[in-house]
Amino acid sequence: MDAFFNKIYANNRLAVLFLFGISLFFFIGLGFVHLFDWDEINFAETAREMIQSGDYMRVQINYIPFWEKPPLFFWMQVIAMKTFGITEFAARFPNAVFGFIYLVTFYFIGKKHFSAKFGMLWALVFFGSLLPHIYFKSGIIDPSFNYFIFLSIYFMLLVIGKSEKHVARYAVLSGVFSGLSVLAKGPVGFLLLGLTLLVYLVIKKFKPFPQFKYILFFLLGFVLVVTSWLSVEFYQNGTENMIQFIEYQLGLFGSDIAGHKQPFYYHFVVVFFGCFPMSILALPSIRRKIIDTPFDLRTWMLCLFWVVMILFSLTTTKIIHYSSMAYIPLAFFATLFLIGVLEKKVEVKKALRITYLVIGLIVGTLIALLPLVIKYKELIIPYINDPFAVDSLNTPVYWSGFEAFIGVFFIVAVIFSYIHLKNGRAFKAVVTSSGGLAITVLCILFFILPKIEAFTQGPAIAMYQELKDKDCYIETRGFKSYAQFYYGETESKQMDIYDMLVAEEIDKPIYLITKSNNDELDTYPAYRYIKTEGGFKLYVREN
Repeated sequence: MDAFFNKIYANNRLAVLFLFGISLFFFIGLGFVHLFDWDEINFAETAREMIQSGDYMRVQINYIPFWEKPPLFFWMQVIAMKTFGITEFAARFPNAVFGFIYLVTFYFIGKKHFSAKFGMLWALVFFGSLLPHIYFKSGIIDPSFNYFIFLSIYFMLLVIGKSEKHVARYAVLSGVFSGLSVLAKGPVGFLLLGLTLLVYLVIKKFKPFPQFKYILFFLLGFVLVVTSWLSVEFYQNGTENMIQFIEYQLGLFGSDIAGHKQPFYYHFVVVFFGCFPMSILALPSIRRKIIDTPFDLRTWMLCLFWVVMILFSLTTTKIIHYSSMAYIPLAFFATLFLIGVLEKKVEVKKALRITYLVIGLIVGTLIALLPLVIKYKELIIPYINDPFAVDSLNTPVYWSGFEAFIGVFFIVAVIFSYIHLKNGRAFKAVVTSSGGLAITVLCILFFILPKIEAFTQGPAIAMYQELKDKDCYIETRGFKSYAQFYYGETESKQMDIYDMLVAEEIDKPIYLITKSNNDELDTYPAYRYIKTEGGFKLYVREN
């Protein structure tokens, strides 16, 4: 193994080729399951409506201005959909590409400031951790958004650290990538850069401080990118959409807009368990300095990590991917520790090894138990008080029981990785765990996820697809979804749900999908019950 990687370190082309090879795991199976509500379908539908309407500057959903997000990520999806068709594969394709870009970026930044081995370890640790790996197989904004923020911070630290040359260029690049983060998801992109910079300057007592001319260079790059969109938006729609957009972004921090209220410690639990194994390997380096880092990289990454974790723990709205920006510094800390182990500067203490093994066994056991619990659902159904959940679980889905061996495989990989780690073979430990996790995720995608989807959103999506060729309205009642637009392939704005219920006359049939435990539509004589599939019921109003 050492000889193989030594050849890679000596040739950048071989390194990129190797990283491209492992990044193929991000592409395999992208279109194997339907998009998931809300975010994946929401974003894909926005891109689809851009294509359908021919208006690529207007961000919209249900053909109504969608002022919650800027357009950059949707443009990426549009390009993919123009290339591959309007499919799940195309909707997720941009993030898979970014997965490869991440790995290459980590490798070259690590090689530039440390060594080729450091860069490769950084890439492998990130590739082989659970949530980061999964996100590159998704259709959400965060992977591209986080990448732009990271590069903005990286070039900013080069400016603050007074790199020997090209400081003005780095300042402009920092501004450009900060602007791209704003175009990807909104002002929070600039906020994360600004807070990270502020915390770093406070720690350093504002010494050093960026020279005024470099601040201007940063603003030049930032303004050029942001105004390229704002000027067109203002020309087309005036200020109303922008005001609504800003109000929504501010509302995310103070109210439960998305309906996701969680306890303060939510993101700490998500990151600790969801980012295995790098979350465990990062602990020693977070606590203390193990090796020296140029440009004070460790302090910068600490600032970024804690800004993300604390900021999104303070917000009322908490969604699992909000803390995903923390994955990048977490992988960096894990790499610092592993390099310290390889250079004999630190030992893998027993407490860390045991934690690594225990968390890995817990994750593997959960993967193994999930299909078994669902296969023998009759044992748990008596304890479920939600009729909708019971109806969903009763959807006919075949489970062989062999799906549990995916979790067993993961446990075996964790044990072998643990043995390597215990014996100080840090690089082999990472290669083993990364390979094991990549194969595990792929097996979950092909053998577990489609079956879970079959009794969660699958029946509803099947109904939408049955109706896509009809000239009708399709909407949900009693739950929020975007799937009816995307999988129903709607071509125009749907009626307001209130009008669907009370309008005396309609111009075409209305199909409403509701949960199986919702009998509200039975009280509307105009609506006729058609069928129940899984946890969903279908009604129609024809006149």
